Amino acid sequence: MARIDYADLSQGPAAALADRIAAERGSVLHLYQMLLHSPPAAEGWLTYLTAIRHHCSLDGATRELVIMRIAYLNRAPYEADQHAPIALREGLRQDQLDALVLDAIPADLFDARECAVLAYADVMTRSVQVPDAVFQSVRAHFADRELVELTATIAAYNMVSRFLEALQVHSDDQR
Repeated sequence: MARIDYADLSQGPAAALADRIAAERGSVLHLYQMLLHSPPAAEGWLTYLTAIRHHCSLDGATRELVIMRIAYLNRAPYEADQHAPIALREGLRQDQLDALVLDAIPADLFDARECAVLAYADVMTRSVQVPDAVFQSVRAHFADRELVELTATIAAYNMVSRFLEALQVHSDDQR
């Protein structure tokens, strides 16, 4: 159960933004129900994450690969619950998703590009500073724009999991 009650979405600035979120996303997920305690924070979050997920050139499979790895590394089950179906639709296989929970990723399930991406996501998540060798490995697979978008995606979804876990937002919460 979440540490604080979800926001009241029936009135004030939260209501208008909740309507917009529902129109854009189909529903107001628990994440946004919590964020709507602060409509300005929710609106900024919505704009940023919509840009990351829908307006960047980074391919969906790579985006979802790092989102799922971050969810597992940060022990953020809500994030994994929300993104597993998306990851499968984007082309990841179930055996790959299952492997992302392991400490050491089996290289035979991922190609060289995916292994470089996972190493980059791991180091950005676990220790923040990226060693040159890890950066050069991922750099070999991406143009500048994609590299910036990959980095922003990893950073953004670390933000998501930290928010979710600090407030204990989970899929099975009752609203």
